Amino acid sequence: MTQLTSLSPPSQIKLARVLRLSDLILYGIVLIMPIAAVPLFGVVQQLSAGHAVTTILLAMVAMMLTAFSYGRMAACYPSAGSAYTYVGRALNPHLGFLAGWAMLLDYLLVPLICTIYGALTIQRLVPGVPYWVWAALFASAMTIINLRGIRATANANMTMMLGMMVVILVFMGLAVRWLFTTQGWAGLLSARPFYDPLTFRWNSIASATSVAALTYGGFDGVSTLSEEVENPRRNVLIATVFVCFFTGIFGGMQIYLAQRIAPDFHGLQNVETAFMDVTRTVGGNWLFDAMAVILLIANLGAGLSAQAGISRLLFGMGRDRVLPPRIFAHIDQKRSSPTYNIVIVGILAYLGSLVLNYERAAELINFGAFLAFMGVNVAAMRTFYFKNERIGQRHFYDFALPLVGSCFCFAIWINLQSIAKILGAVWFLLGVAVGALQTRGFRRAPVMDSLSSQ
Repeated sequence: MTQLTSLSPPSQIKLARVLRLSDLILYGIVLIMPIAAVPLFGVVQQLSAGHAVTTILLAMVAMMLTAFSYGRMAACYPSAGSAYTYVGRALNPHLGFLAGWAMLLDYLLVPLICTIYGALTIQRLVPGVPYWVWAALFASAMTIINLRGIRATANANMTMMLGMMVVILVFMGLAVRWLFTTQGWAGLLSARPFYDPLTFRWNSIASATSVAALTYGGFDGVSTLSEEVENPRRNVLIATVFVCFFTGIFGGMQIYLAQRIAPDFHGLQNVETAFMDVTRTVGGNWLFDAMAVILLIANLGAGLSAQAGISRLLFGMGRDRVLPPRIFAHIDQKRSSPTYNIVIVGILAYLGSLVLNYERAAELINFGAFLAFMGVNVAAMRTFYFKNERIGQRHFYDFALPLVGSCFCFAIWINLQSIAKILGAVWFLLGVAVGALQTRGFRRAPVMDSLSSQ
């Protein structure tokens, strides 16, 4: 639990370094969720022509390299964990603004994608009600709870994670038994989920990896606790990389088993919720229902946190006068919360859920995220290789790793679908216009302190 150091002047109050490495790793796993790969199974399996687990592992490599850069940059700037700060300090304040603007698209779309998947999950349980009704109810529930000021506590997050772990471990146990009973060792152990020469195509793998990368969304949140961690130079880096590794391996195991049980990627009837159908195959209706409930709770919890976070980020941008302050800097005095922003985000989440499908929303999230990730890798390269006094002594750590990380992130980003790149480019150009107006044609430093705390 966060503590403040006592007997210090107000201007010198700092957060106590009370978090151990294990605490930081657990926080990161809770943040990403141990079932993060589950909602993506059907979409990625179809896009990759039956190689979903391969795309999860390829995305893991890109994320681990980027996590290495995040961890090292967090050691340099332990009071602010964001691409905005890292790129702005290491490269250029205007580039930092654009990196922050790119990540803003990520933050805005998380409540939307949670609304989409939450509505699809409820519809599988109660199919007689139209999707748009469930989407409206889900977005409204998020908004009403946030307007009332109810926040998820650490205990609630822990309970939710334990529930996910129980359900997914039960599934994995039943899946292993089902495969061994019906097909023997040949069914349980196979290279086909990783490489099937009949369907393997690099363009399909690359396109699917650009969606599978959403599995690791939120890993950078570990760096935001760098002020409260013992030995942050070591522990933030280790925790960030380990969380990506654990997510990839554990999620890859879940997807591998699902692929072995349902290898026919052409026959997926409900692509977005295909994993739920796999659970029914091995565990019957009770496991199907349990997985639906867990997915619903997970998406509601993630949506609540994301809506609360982006509402406060918009408030900061209104306070910085990047956005109109009359609307975005408004605070409800009774609830001490940015109620206008909460309602705006709720409306956008609902309207977006009617326009975008799950795959397209995931790609748009990754458009902004991977632009920022490339920026962080380049920032790490400049900070530790080109600006370091020991230049030339650590070619591998200071130059090669962030360079390869940048290339991996670029490969994923460039393989996003054209429509996602077009919509993302429109958003990015809007950011350029906002930055130009704010800085009088880029002649002065941008003011966007609100992003430095994200």
